[in-house]
Amino acid sequence: MELWILGMNFGCILGSLSAGKFPEKACLLPLISKILGYLIVAGSTTVKLPQIYKILKHNSVRGLSVAAFELEVVGYTIALAYCLHKGIPFSAYGELLFLLIQAIVLVAIIYYYSQPVGAKVWMKALLYCAVAPTILAGQIDPILFEALYASQHAVFFFARVPQIWKNYTNKSTGELSFLTCFMNFAGSVARVFTSMQENTPMSMILGCLLGVMTNGTILSQILMYQPQAKKEKKVQ
Repeated sequence: MELWILGMNFGCILGSLSAGKFPEKACLLPLISKILGYLIVAGSTTVKLPQIYKILKHNSVRGLSVAAFELEVVGYTIALAYCLHKGIPFSAYGELLFLLIQAIVLVAIIYYYSQPVGAKVWMKALLYCAVAPTILAGQIDPILFEALYASQHAVFFFARVPQIWKNYTNKSTGELSFLTCFMNFAGSVARVFTSMQENTPMSMILGCLLGVMTNGTILSQILMYQPQAKKEKKVQ
């Protein structure tokens, strides 16, 4: 029995259930992976909105590392371009599109609240606008493309390190949003499973594991420092 919807085969599940049997692992796990993948993509449309809202509400980017968010934009751009041109199923990477859009908006807001915006900032923005379309269009040498994708794991790692270090030295997470960080962490955990089921390149799986580690560290810092900051405010 075949019943394909959005690349998901519901036929084998329905066939097993109609026969009074529990679906086999080979039938059940790919379906769970696809559904989870699409849920991650759907959830990604709002991942960074709590962070954006928190900045706008407090009119402050206190405690946020500008370099961390800039590197996120670079990392998402490289990862999205690679997945687009490798023919990887949309359910395995679709969130990158929405995360990139939100990351660009977030960086723009951080720039706005970090006035005055100097020439260095404008140069970085113009350089990105000039290079990003070429990368997203895949109009670069295949060997360079592979090297870029390999480097994006380092980009994401170093995107998290400045924020982790800033949290540690300040003993505070400032305006970091718990909800955004939690969704980043949960998405990374889920992506480890879906990437393995979709037989994506090992480099993608390793990138997801790196995301679990770094996002988990930031999340643990929020859980550690934010309650302490609230107590100090009450005392004052």
